[in-house]
Amino acid sequence: MTPRALVLRAPLLSILAALALSGCSAEKLYTVPNPTPAQATANRIAIAYGTVEVQDVSLPDYASSQSIAMRGPDGSVTAAKKLLWADLPTRAVTLELSRYLRQITGAEVAPSPWPFLDRAQVRVDVRVEQMLAEADGTFRLSGQYFIAPETGARGRSALFDVVVPIGGDGDATAIAAARGQAMLQLAEKMARDGLR
Repeated sequence: MTPRALVLRAPLLSILAALALSGCSAEKLYTVPNPTPAQATANRIAIAYGTVEVQDVSLPDYASSQSIAMRGPDGSVTAAKKLLWADLPTRAVTLELSRYLRQITGAEVAPSPWPFLDRAQVRVDVRVEQMLAEADGTFRLSGQYFIAPETGARGRSALFDVVVPIGGDGDATAIAAARGQAMLQLAEKMARDGLR
């Protein structure tokens, strides 16, 4: 085995070790830490809309499960049966994206159903293809987003592929932190490239 192959396998081995140890214990629930206010507002981005509705984020089947998913070296996706997200991923990811867009843009942002009497000026629809810890020690969030203004401007769409290193020893806490960073980067990309 080459030195490079050993380096790439190291993060995966620590994740697998954590998963194996979890087999002898009770289920553990993990939340995604919020970035500090400074991280979320470091690069405030002005957008063309004062109100934004975020539809429920569409996730692949393995990512919508509460089990934390990871890809092995052979390309297979494994769900950790005792390491779980503390909230339903679709709900949690939608709320994360709404919060980050609000912090980054300063606009009024809320998840569907829109809670106010007046309609939002624009609707955001995110469809995720991949959301998991990769065998190389990174967290990948990829898919496509759609921007649909209520009136006037044409809608638009774009692909995204966000890859964030999983820090620490690659355990579930580090995976959760990487997921939060990936969602923050997606929100920044959407604000900069889709909502201006």
